Amino acid sequence: MNKKILFFLFGIVFLGCQKNNPEEQLEHLTGYWEIDRVEVSEDSVINYKVNATVDYIEFDGEEGFRKKVKPQFDGSYKTSEDIEEISAQIENDSLRLHYKTPFDEWTETVISAEEDKFSVLNRDGKIYHYTKFTSLLDENEEEK
Repeated sequence: MNKKILFFLFGIVFLGCQKNNPEEQLEHLTGYWEIDRVEVSEDSVINYKVNATVDYIEFDGEEGFRKKVKPQFDGSYKTSEDIEEISAQIENDSLRLHYKTPFDEWTETVISAEEDKFSVLNRDGKIYHYTKFTSLLDENEEEK
């Protein structure tokens, strides 16, 4: 239990040291994202080499949603019917993503967000690192 508290406090301190502007972070979040790795604790990291599903995130201002999609070999996506509503708010100089579904509500704090990657701290103290998803087809095959 003490490790979780220390890890969470470390995450908060880490957040305070980030130089990313929360408004700029929000601009980068719309798109297709796949999990690269998850920092479960200070000594434990789970790496994801292949993802069967990808997160599609879309924002219109401070309101948005996240859906799970499955990339297909022809470049299309199968979309799940489930949707997570997201409200983005700047709190204590950090961008917080407030999620809501019919079954749950939770908040994640954006640690950093760039054009091709972002990371968030969730309520369990885990840090999720995402990278921009690239199509299963390379650019040459998409043009055909």
